[in-house]
Amino acid sequence: MNHHHRKVLHALFAHPISANTDFKQVIHVLEELGAEIDNKSGNRIGVKLNGNSVALTHAHHDLPKEEVMQVRKFLESCGVKPEQYPL
Repeated sequence: MNHHHRKVLHALFAHPISANTDFKQVIHVLEELGAEIDNKSGNRIGVKLNGNSVALTHAHHDLPKEEVMQVRKFLESCGVKPEQYPL
């Protein structure tokens, strides 16, 4: 995982919640972690990682805070912590 990916991962876990996290960058981080990404109907994507799955709404630019929280909870349930990927 390169430095840019690690910065995005840390931004997902930052407090307060970031409101300017780019959707495409989050997808790249998830792919770098080994997630399987597939397009669903209705502007949604499916993400599978470590036996867990989640459906996310495809944002055109930045993720809303609710989606950032959903990605954060998903990563926590998969055992991914930002401390595993230092900046």
